[in-house]
Amino acid sequence: MRLDPLKPFNELPLLPPGKEVETRPVLKKAITANRVLAELKGLGLTIPNQAMLIDSLILQEAKASSEIENIITTNDALYRAFAVAAGKIDPATKEVLRYREALWEGYRLLKQDNLLTTNLFIRLVQIIKQNQAGIRKTPGTKIINDATGEVVYTPPEGENVIREKLKNLEAFIHAEDEMDPLVKLALIHYQFEAIHPFSDGNGRTGRIINILFLVQQGLLELPVLYLSKAIIERKSEYYRLLREVTENGQWEPWILFMLQAIEETADFTRRRILAIRELMDEVEEEVKKKLPKRIYSKELIEILFRQPYCKIAFLVKAGIASRNIAAGYLKELVKAGILKPHKAGNEMLYLNWRLFELLSSG
Repeated sequence: MRLDPLKPFNELPLLPPGKEVETRPVLKKAITANRVLAELKGLGLTIPNQAMLIDSLILQEAKASSEIENIITTNDALYRAFAVAAGKIDPATKEVLRYREALWEGYRLLKQDNLLTTNLFIRLVQIIKQNQAGIRKTPGTKIINDATGEVVYTPPEGENVIREKLKNLEAFIHAEDEMDPLVKLALIHYQFEAIHPFSDGNGRTGRIINILFLVQQGLLELPVLYLSKAIIERKSEYYRLLREVTENGQWEPWILFMLQAIEETADFTRRRILAIRELMDEVEEEVKKKLPKRIYSKELIEILFRQPYCKIAFLVKAGIASRNIAAGYLKELVKAGILKPHKAGNEMLYLNWRLFELLSSG
C-alpha cells in the first residue's frame, strides 16, 4: 500500500527496523568509515590545545548546516559577527551563530549526563530558534518540495504520538546492542527526521544529534566533524533517499549514503586540521623571526587561530597583556604582514588572512 504524503504518518515504524540492515555492502563500507573517523579522532588527540581549533571548524559546520535550510551568510559576515558579538548582525548570520551555540550546549549537556534525550533535543531547538517551543501540538506541518510546491511527506501528528516515537528513539540510541554505531547513526538520523518533532529547526537539530552521538559513542573526542558539507553537496540525493526509506523501506542505499558522508567529511576535516596546524607552525616561525621576543608566546599564536578575526579584548581576556600592550602587539603583527586591520563599527578587528582563506576554501 502506497504511503499517502498528505496523511500524517502516525504508523511510522519503531526502531530497530524489522529487517536486516547490516548487509554485506553496509558492513564493508562501515569498516572504511570507522577507520577514517578513527584517524580524525587520533589526530585530535595529538593537538595540545584542542579548543583552539574547535570554533573555526564548528562555525563552518554551522554555516553549512544552515545553508541546507536555505539560510545563507558569508564567511566574512559570520567570522566578523562572532568576533564582535554585538551591533548589527543580519538575521541569517544570527541563525548560524545560534547553531554553534546549540552545538556547544548539547556537547556540554552530553558531557554532564552522557544521555541523548527528548529534553536535550528540545533544548537544542529552543537555542536554534530562540523561543520556548517544544514538541509540535498542532496539526498542519508538511514537508514540501521547494521546486514544485508539492507535499512529499506529512510527519506524525499529536503530541502523545510524537513523544512515544521519541521515547522509542531514545531507547534505541541507548540500547546496548551489537549494531555498528555508524550504521546506528544512519538509522537514528532517519528516524528523527521522519518524526519531525518540532514546527521548525528539525534539520539543524538532527544534524547536531549526529555529531553528539559520535561523541557519546567515543568515536570523536570533540564535536568537530564537518558532516553538513557532504549533505549540502548531495542535497537532492539526501532527501530522495530519506523518502525511499519512508515509502519503500529501502534502508541500504540510505545507510550507504550516510557512511559515505561520514567517511568523506572525516577525511576532509582531518586534512583541514593538518592544514591549520601547518599554517600555525608557519605563522609561529614568522612571529619569532620578525617580531621582538617579548611579543611571542604560544598563547598568542593560539588566540590568532581560534578564529580568523582577533581583537584587543581577546588578548586581554587570555591574560597575555594589558589593553595598551595588547594593542601594540596587534599593530606589530599588522606591520609584519601577519594580520590585516579591519574596522567594524567603533571596534578594530585584526584578520588572520591566511587562516580565513584556508577556512573559506573547498
